[in-house]
This record gives sequence, C-alpha cells and structure tokens, in this order.
Amino acid sequence: MATLSQWVAGARPRTLPASLVPVVVGTGVAAGEGQAVWWRALLAAFVALVLQVGVNYSNDYSDGIRGTDEERVGPLRLVGSKVAKPRHVLAAALGCFLAAAVAGLVLAAVTTWWLILVGAVAILAAWFYTGGKTPYGYRALGEISVFVFFGLVAVVGTVYVQVEGIPWEAWAAAVPIGLLACALLVANNLRDIPTDAVTGKRTLAVVLGDRRTRILYAACTALPYTIVLAVAAPHPWALLALLSAPLSVPPTQTVLKGATGPALIPVLGGTGRLQLAYGALLAVGLAL
Repeated sequence: MATLSQWVAGARPRTLPASLVPVVVGTGVAAGEGQAVWWRALLAAFVALVLQVGVNYSNDYSDGIRGTDEERVGPLRLVGSKVAKPRHVLAAALGCFLAAAVAGLVLAAVTTWWLILVGAVAILAAWFYTGGKTPYGYRALGEISVFVFFGLVAVVGTVYVQVEGIPWEAWAAAVPIGLLACALLVANNLRDIPTDAVTGKRTLAVVLGDRRTRILYAACTALPYTIVLAVAAPHPWALLALLSAPLSVPPTQTVLKGATGPALIPVLGGTGRLQLAYGALLAVGLAL
C-alpha cells in the first residue's frame, strides 16, 4: 500500500496551479464586471482541482500499465514505481472525476444545463489523454488540449458560471493562462524526451526535438506579457501582471541553457510559481 505522502506525490502538486489559476483569473474578470459570486467561484475551483488530480492519477495509471514510466526521471509515479496497485490508482482517478462531475452538476443547475456537455467532454479529454487504445497525448496533441481546457474552457467557464455571460475580457485573459499551462507540460515533456522516444510516446516535444521544444517553452512564458499589453489598453490595471516577469527568467534560462534530466525538475516548480503570480496579478488588475 502506498503511503499518504506517496499518494500526495502521485497527485503531482507542482502541476496543481494550472487548475486553480484559471479560476482565480476568471473570478477577477467576473469581479471587474461587478458580478462575482464567491460560492460559485469556490465550487468552480473545487471542480478544477479534483479534475486535475484525477488527470494526474489517470495518467499515472495508463502510463504505468503500458510500462511507459518504468524508467523515469521526474516525480514519483505510483504504478510505474510499483508502490500502489493499478486498480487502486484507477479508483482514485475515477473518484476524482465523479467528485468533479457532482460539483459541476450543481453549477449547471444554477446556470445552464449545457455545462453538463462541457464537463463531460472535459472528463473524457482527461481520460483519453493517456487512456484508451489510441491516447491523444501520445499523438503530440497534449499541448493543444491543455491550452483549450486549462486556458479557454477553465477561464471562460469560470466567468460564465458567475456572470452568466461571456465578456471579451474572458477570452483575452484565457489565452495567456492557457499558454502558461502549456509551458508546464512542455517543460515536463522536454525532460522526458529520451524515455518517451524509446517507449513510443510521441509527445509534441518528441516530434519537435530538443532545440525547438526549448524555443516553444520560451515562447509560452514570453507571449503572455505581450498579450497583457493589449488587454491593458482598456484595462490599465492589467499591467500589474508585468510584475511577475522576473519569475519567468530563471526557468526560461535553465531551459534555454540546455538543462536535461533532473536539472529540469526545478523548472516545473518555477513555472508553477510564475503562473500563480501572473494569474493572481492579472486577476487583481482585471477586478480593478
């Protein structure tokens, strides 16, 4: 049986900002519209968090039973390291998906029932990232999925459940948040290029190769600052997000200087901190 600390490590806590930041930013947009509903925001945060944990356990299970994680440099994988039985990890993933679905039903009940369809698609996307016979995460589509679900869907959805409408600011804020979420995945897949290539896991990083993947990471951390300049034209306080720019320097330098293997692990933490700071500052700026 895995210990509690191993289950926590298997949930990959460094990736969790990717789920909470979009909700914070979406709530900032709603507050700027004068229509923030805090209990709905908290429920949206719960949905996002347990869905992310479910994704991580699901990936752990699917990669583990395929043998993809037998030789791994990064954080602990429960199935791949054989500290937990596959069926237990699968049960944890399904339990998280069920909790997200129940909370999502509450939000749908007080807003619109078509959110059920959005939620169902999100859960299916979470499972088939590495699950099923032809996982799209093995077909270089992971970054597109992350951009859509951890950027567009998460931010715009959070705004909608509070405002019951979609102002343009929701879309404008969703793009940089999606890019920073992609940066997390790009850093993770950059580190895993050697093992993924051997096991047949064709991530975007494997397809692009080492050098172009590093350029992609730098673009994902730089473009959000260009976008915020455009958003700041009608919303000057959005420029607060620029204060997070120094946090982008260390992880980007590490990536561009050619770090490999374990040396890339701190990049995940640095990218998570960058996303948290950028998202929090942008949320405040849009709320003001």
